[in-house]
Amino acid sequence: MRDLSGKTIAIVATNGFEQSELEVPHKTLKDAGATVHIISLEAGEIKGWDKTDWGNAVKVDRTVDQVSADDYDAIVLPGGQINPDLLRVETSVLDLIKAFWTQKKVVAAICHAPWLLVETGIVKGRKVTSYPSVKTDVINAGGLWEDSTVVTDQGLITSRNPDDLPAFCDKIAGEILEGRHERRAA
Repeated sequence: MRDLSGKTIAIVATNGFEQSELEVPHKTLKDAGATVHIISLEAGEIKGWDKTDWGNAVKVDRTVDQVSADDYDAIVLPGGQINPDLLRVETSVLDLIKAFWTQKKVVAAICHAPWLLVETGIVKGRKVTSYPSVKTDVINAGGLWEDSTVVTDQGLITSRNPDDLPAFCDKIAGEILEGRHERRAA
């Protein structure tokens, strides 16, 4: 993993995030030297979903209303079925994601989290992958869906599932180190 010292990354999630899709990027990016904050709707803890049942709780570092895209280099959106479905109706979360995009910062989403990219309009005209059940939603929102492990398009990083986490985390690091991204059409 590349050195991310001096970089700050937001991981936005709520109850029902897929355990590995939050914990692996959190640990990997921290181990690379980044400051990583878990951001959620409320203070305290959020509980993960671990494949077939509730998983472990993780401490929330900040709430959505306490942060700004100005303070971060990238935003990471874990999937799971529950987490992005709950977050995609939260205007404050969608506004935060859009702020990262508008500021040409890295936006990374895995598994079902591209639902959040659909809600924000970010997928339109962009190359994207996702968990297969989200494919039709991405296409209907104007996304150019690909059946690939990880897809990168001008600082937008998407990945299919937890099996792809090492490649997903590596792409996040690479895109952060590239700096701000022009948002030309795919």
